[in-house]
Amino acid sequence: MRVDERVAVVGSGAIACGLAATASANGQVVLWARSDSSAERARKTVEKVCSKMEADVDAGRVTVATDLDALADATIVVEAVVEDLATKSSLLQDVAARVGDSALLATTTSSLSVAELAQASGRPDRFVGLHVFNPVAKMKLVELAFPDAATEETRERARALCLALGKEAVEVPDIAGFVVNRLLFPYLFSAVTLMEETGLEPKAIDTCMALGAGHPMGPLALIDYVGLDVSKAIAQSTGTPIPATIDQLISEGALGKKSGRGLYDYSD
Repeated sequence: MRVDERVAVVGSGAIACGLAATASANGQVVLWARSDSSAERARKTVEKVCSKMEADVDAGRVTVATDLDALADATIVVEAVVEDLATKSSLLQDVAARVGDSALLATTTSSLSVAELAQASGRPDRFVGLHVFNPVAKMKLVELAFPDAATEETRERARALCLALGKEAVEVPDIAGFVVNRLLFPYLFSAVTLMEETGLEPKAIDTCMALGAGHPMGPLALIDYVGLDVSKAIAQSTGTPIPATIDQLISEGALGKKSGRGLYDYSD
């Protein structure tokens, strides 16, 4: 990363906090949260993530703010809020109005059009899709997707940011789901369909894939980890059929690990 880059992260969820914690290895970071309660949760999450990392990170270098004007001095702003086009577009417009003309804007979208978000920001020449994976502290891959208008300087700075974060960047086309999710979600939801058709317990299917295919996590546990609502949104964007079980669980508020129940029950 260039020594004069100042990173800010917009959002307070797992991805945002993981990014802020990881970026703290390179200096001061600003993290924006929408409310005081979100800000407090974000502070605790950043501290927890930093405490588990071996890198030279420091939660004390992460300033959590609830005023978007706190981003004014940032030279790279990474948006990491809910996977909704209207929400992201509106927030990116607000951010663009508060930062300098040379600031780089990035989105962590996993399924939306980078080109559309770039246009919404008003800065398509200084925009990049920066798809990191959860948990950010451990996952090495970043899928980089650029809008056509992105300048070579934008591309170079995005690559340098990934390197500074200790990640390996792979440039991918701006298509729904990029590479990983485009290939992953048909597999994940086929596991749900198999469960429906056979009556197998989730643990049986996951054990087969973990031990038989060498996967670190079974497909049904992974859906719960990602969140059923998020998984459904990604599947819709990639044209993956959504099993009835997923819709039923979402209607019951069973969104996976974050809600205490999903395809598994985490209440114990």
